[in-house]
Amino acid sequence: MFRFSNGNRQIRQPFPHFPSNLQYEDQRHMTKRIDNFSAGPATLPAAVLEEARENLLSLGDSGIGILEHSHRSKTFLSVYEKAVAYCRLVAGIPDDYDILFLQGGASLQFVMLPMNFLGSDQTADYLNTGAWSKKAIAEAKRFGNVHIACTSEDRNFCYIPDEVSQSDSPAYVHFTSNNTIYGTEFSTEPGLPEGAFLACDASSDIFSRPMNVSRYGIIYAGAQKNLGPSGVTLVIIRKDLVARGNSELPTMLRYSTHADKDSMFNTPPTFGIYIVGLILKWIEEQGGLTAMQEKNRNKAGRLYDFLDSSDMFTPTADRNSRSMMNVTFITGNNDLDAKCIAEATAAGLDGLKGHRSVGGLRASIYNAFPPEGVDRLVQFLKDFELKYG
Repeated sequence: MFRFSNGNRQIRQPFPHFPSNLQYEDQRHMTKRIDNFSAGPATLPAAVLEEARENLLSLGDSGIGILEHSHRSKTFLSVYEKAVAYCRLVAGIPDDYDILFLQGGASLQFVMLPMNFLGSDQTADYLNTGAWSKKAIAEAKRFGNVHIACTSEDRNFCYIPDEVSQSDSPAYVHFTSNNTIYGTEFSTEPGLPEGAFLACDASSDIFSRPMNVSRYGIIYAGAQKNLGPSGVTLVIIRKDLVARGNSELPTMLRYSTHADKDSMFNTPPTFGIYIVGLILKWIEEQGGLTAMQEKNRNKAGRLYDFLDSSDMFTPTADRNSRSMMNVTFITGNNDLDAKCIAEATAAGLDGLKGHRSVGGLRASIYNAFPPEGVDRLVQFLKDFELKYG
């Protein structure tokens, strides 16, 4: 039986399709899996993949695989309800927030957010800390005024600005909590003027650490880094904002459309929702977000400790802005970077090539990435430095 809090009530529910023994195990010897440092889609918990594999042919004893179930069936509705319940449990999401499973990735949210809440005579504050922030800003400018509250573009986004200059009365304040390309991460939320709400693109670090959802009006994230497969987007939005959204928009672009129909106005990404539910359960069984933060700090710390002591490799992000999710670093020599990436790939350490705007290497070590993989990378880099240093 599963218990979660709903206001003052304790609700107990059976979870027949969410096994109680989901524990992470290294399956490398069985499945010949390699270390996947890709920025996304990214590593998922092996136990979740094993459970999903079992349910491809038949979800539980239903006789129908998870990919084949109707989103209207009682079996899938149970999966959906459990995914929502685990989401509330893991993140401590209050009852006055809707949880939506949408499509279109964070890129569609760049559009839906201003379309719903930014009038042509209004201003929204945007914190510009990377490529995805710039994309969000470009979309918002189509619908209203945008005030750049801060930017780190002067140094190729290698830091999180300390000072934020807010406009007089913004409709909302938007920031990207983790910048995948540049390896930076906000350590806390930006300030919020009275009357505005906080909007966050948390695609790269959602549920990697505790968060106070009540500080936000809306949080959105593509699932393909910390939550599940590509193709599903999690949106956590305050219900009063849903009600305030622009009612003149096309049906599919209104948050109220999806909130009113429990994310099923159209056929939802059923398999993605199923995997998100399994991963949220896995996070809870790891000890929740507090334990996940500690594990992520330890993983990132091992890698940063080596990089800081290295004579060959240098982190690209300022020390006080470094991401726990995406560790970016260079040798200072493009040919040597390329050689390191090629030899790492041959050694079973894949996906380390940095984004072209930064170069060098990038190790994405999201929630499900095993600590042993970080140790293998550190040892490889040590050997590489001895060999070519």
